[in-house]
Amino acid sequence: MSADPTPVEELRTLRGLVEIPSPSGAEAEAGAFLATRMAALGYDVRTDTVGNVIGEIGDAAGPVIMMVGHLDTVPGTLPVRESDGLLFGRGTVDAKGPLATMVHAGARAAASGCARIVVVGAVEEEAASRGAHHLAATLAAPDALLIGEPSGAGAVVVGYRGVLRFHYDVRRPPAHTSSPAERAAELASDLWQTVRTLLPPAPEGAPLFDHASPALVALDGGLTHARAEISCRIPRGFDTTRFLDEVREHGAGGEITVAERVPAVRTGRGTSLVRAFAGAVRRRTGAVSVKVKLGTSDMNILAPHWDVPALAYGPGDSRLDHTDAEHISVAEYLLAVDVLAEALPDIARSLARPAPAAGPDPEERRP
Repeated sequence: MSADPTPVEELRTLRGLVEIPSPSGAEAEAGAFLATRMAALGYDVRTDTVGNVIGEIGDAAGPVIMMVGHLDTVPGTLPVRESDGLLFGRGTVDAKGPLATMVHAGARAAASGCARIVVVGAVEEEAASRGAHHLAATLAAPDALLIGEPSGAGAVVVGYRGVLRFHYDVRRPPAHTSSPAERAAELASDLWQTVRTLLPPAPEGAPLFDHASPALVALDGGLTHARAEISCRIPRGFDTTRFLDEVREHGAGGEITVAERVPAVRTGRGTSLVRAFAGAVRRRTGAVSVKVKLGTSDMNILAPHWDVPALAYGPGDSRLDHTDAEHISVAEYLLAVDVLAEALPDIARSLARPAPAAGPDPEERRP
């Protein structure tokens, strides 16, 4: 295996990934670059049938720690430039920065022989998570799962809300606008208002993670045909079947098609994985924040399928996701590599022996 990576090499990986446009469905060039960089660091690398880049390194007899980031970005390119210690460009935060962090931290930690480390650059996370679904269908469950998403170098993410996305198509016979007949565009708009009534805003001060929130993604059409696309972020325990039955009842004149249905996911703060990771963050940064996110990630798909402890980590401010101001602090990126490289051996040790029983998570007790 090659010598320990230097900041120059760590920055080469990050900038190289960011400089290659890779919107969902067009990740091949970025994937090839990632595979080359991983091989140079000592990983055994392969690319699966859907385009996921999978690298393995470390002790084959040790516990398996899988780290999954994503190669794709939302559409649209941004000029790649560095200024005052910041790297600007599409994907710096979401989520090539976190992916590059995993690649280099994994190579560094593997030298200690602590675990078998698997790093994946997954495809189409920004679409319908095709890459993650393929991983779930083809790979055995690891002992622990880390997802590469921006948390900030001093924080870990232990939960994401789920998502329910559906389309409503409605048609009506041609009619003059002076007629009292129902018009397709009006019916589609009415259904959106119904969804807003069924999923009212959270009470002031209530945790948003525990409440559903709808968004009207698109509304197109006219007198005879209209289509609404609605995305609902949903909490744990949300009854999607009952909710869809209510929506269909109100939209009986049209057709509901479910495009995506992913449950919310959360790892308890008291698990050995979170404790081990938080300890490394605290040693490197002086403090640690453990939080949940209101969006959705590949953690929602993989953690429940494999039934393994999971968390998300990576440098960057998630408020910059998908924006034209997307950028990452180079210093924070390098710090995150150090944090993760230190955390991985701790995680491996926590997996190798039974952890003391943890008390109930305070957030789990909330009604």
